[in-house]
Amino acid sequence: MGKEVDLLLNKPYAASLVYVSVAVLSLIVFLSLFELVTRYKTWSEIKKGNLSVAMATSGKIFGICNIFHFSVTAKDSVYESLVWGGYGFALLLAAYFLFEFLTPVFRIDDEIAADNRAVGFIAMMISISLSYVIGSTVIL
Repeated sequence: MGKEVDLLLNKPYAASLVYVSVAVLSLIVFLSLFELVTRYKTWSEIKKGNLSVAMATSGKIFGICNIFHFSVTAKDSVYESLVWGGYGFALLLAAYFLFEFLTPVFRIDDEIAADNRAVGFIAMMISISLSYVIGSTVIL
C-alpha cells in the first residue's frame, strides 16, 4: 500500500489531492476532538451567530492547516505530515488548556460561549501564532 501511495505522490495533481484529503480528514478528526473538550457545542454556537466561537474555531482550523503547510513545504511524506498534524494539534490543544490555566479570573470556554469577542480573538491568535512556531520546527 505504501509503495502505491508513494507512486501517486510523484504526480503533482495526485499528490495535491492526497495532501489536501489528508489535511481535511485530519481537520475533521481534530475538530471533533476539540469539540469533546470544550463546554460549548461549536457548530450550534456558530449557527446562532456566536462570533467568538467562530474566531476560536477558525484559529484552530488555520493553525492545523498551517502546520500541514509547513510539512508539505518541507517535502515530508504524507505519513510525516500526518504525524506533524497530530503533534501540532496536541500542542495547540495544550496551549488552549494553558490559556485556560493562566486566566483564573474567568473560564475561557464560558467567555467564548457567551460571545466575549476579546477572548475569542485572543484564542484565535494564540492558535495562529503558535502554528507558525510549531510549523517552523518542521523544517529543522
